[in-house]
Amino acid sequence: MNRRLLVISICVLSLIVFTVAAFLLRPANSPVPASVQTPIAAQDLATLVRFHSPVIGRLDAPITIVEFFDPSCEGCRAFYPHVKQILSKYPNDVRLVLRYVLFHEGSEQTVRMLEAARKQGLFQPVLEAILEAQPEWHDDPKVTAAWRAAVRVGLNEGRARTDIQEAAISALIKMDEADVNAVGIKGTPTFFVDGKRLAKLNPQDLLNAVEGALVLQRK
Repeated sequence: MNRRLLVISICVLSLIVFTVAAFLLRPANSPVPASVQTPIAAQDLATLVRFHSPVIGRLDAPITIVEFFDPSCEGCRAFYPHVKQILSKYPNDVRLVLRYVLFHEGSEQTVRMLEAARKQGLFQPVLEAILEAQPEWHDDPKVTAAWRAAVRVGLNEGRARTDIQEAAISALIKMDEADVNAVGIKGTPTFFVDGKRLAKLNPQDLLNAVEGALVLQRK
């Protein structure tokens, strides 16, 4: 081995040793660099937010939480208060975009009800009412208790029963189903914060992800 090749080999080996040592000696609670985090694949970014998707919060908020959401899912019900707290804490900075997932019996009927409520300007009140009543209806294919809860907060049931049959709602459901498959959603809730999938499903990690995105956005 000539001298030049020997010097190059030593330099490469030193760089490898330094890199490995730096990773192993990094404190356990140090944040993973942004370059190491794995965002959703570029070809899927456009599937996270659609023009038809319901939004809670300011439409122009710089930080977007996307939740793949099944109204019949107990986990979605449990997470909603934590998501609402984040929206209340950062009302000018964070918005929630909901994408529908139909993994449970009665989910489609309830999604149609939510879309009918949106036409009446009652999306969020009806959403919160049916989530609160979820234990009473999630095993009922007619979601009777969900209808009762929605009417209690002002939904015009007669209009809604007509509106849920609209072709536009059917098209919305089909598009969300296609995106669920494209993104590879296997369970609900699944969260993305500015395009990055939440790796651990707990409220603190969701808050940390939002606040980390806010720090980057404000730099």
